[in-house]
Amino acid sequence: MIPESELILNPDGSIYHLNLLPDHISDTILTVGDPGRVAQVSRHFDSIEFETTHREFVTHVGYYRGQRLTVLSTGMGTDNIDIVMNELDALVNIDFMARTVRPVEERMSLRIIRLGTSGSLQADVPVGTLLATEHAVGLDSLMQFYPLMETGLETQIATQLQHALDLPFAPYVVRGSDLLREQVGAGLAVGNTLTCPGFYGPQGRRLRLDLRQPDYMARLQGFRHQNAEGEFRLSNFEMETAGYYALGRLLGHEVLSLNAIVANRATGEFAENAGGIVDALIERTLQQLVTSW
Repeated sequence: MIPESELILNPDGSIYHLNLLPDHISDTILTVGDPGRVAQVSRHFDSIEFETTHREFVTHVGYYRGQRLTVLSTGMGTDNIDIVMNELDALVNIDFMARTVRPVEERMSLRIIRLGTSGSLQADVPVGTLLATEHAVGLDSLMQFYPLMETGLETQIATQLQHALDLPFAPYVVRGSDLLREQVGAGLAVGNTLTCPGFYGPQGRRLRLDLRQPDYMARLQGFRHQNAEGEFRLSNFEMETAGYYALGRLLGHEVLSLNAIVANRATGEFAENAGGIVDALIERTLQQLVTSW
């Protein structure tokens, strides 16, 4: 039995942070960072059956062309993704009444698709690009607390990047869902996303503070790893994807990160109509969901 201090439930039986009951969610979940973006997605729904808000976690559940979908905001950072992924998994794979993990044969694998904004690292990934993440590289510390098993290629990339950036810690590298990328991400640009534990220094931005490495951005942009699959480079960065991919692997869920490129750090550009790029990603994803399944 899982103690009350570990699996925390609200008085109505809902999971602690997300404020959701098991029957509130669908098996396909669209996540966004900004709570205000939930309605930007759900306004396309034919109907909405449930809404709730708790802290930065806003949830709308409804139907789009006959398919039941959940849209959930996460806030920013992999610390929030730790909450979201564990609590979503608990909703489908833990018996709240008995406080026990469901048997293997009863466990559910969710389809979780992140719809987020991102900045390009490369001049040839222009503003306006819609990009599906193949590998995510985490510069955060979340996986220091979980037994993530990386493939040989992932470990090689992580080790090489640690040396290239002269980091005092090892990054982690995780491949996302090939199935979702082929289905929902079909036709999009494909890249490898760097997940950073901050928006300014960790992403190479300087306002009043100098960076520890003045050539940090050049090191990121110039990083290359040659392998049997071809050349690996970093295409873009944001603040959540690696956490999604790592926890998805550990918990057995299919996870894909889709990125609306609204800034190009190589050229110094920022989108004049960032909202329009996000809208294009949302509409395309919804259409893919109903045509691919």
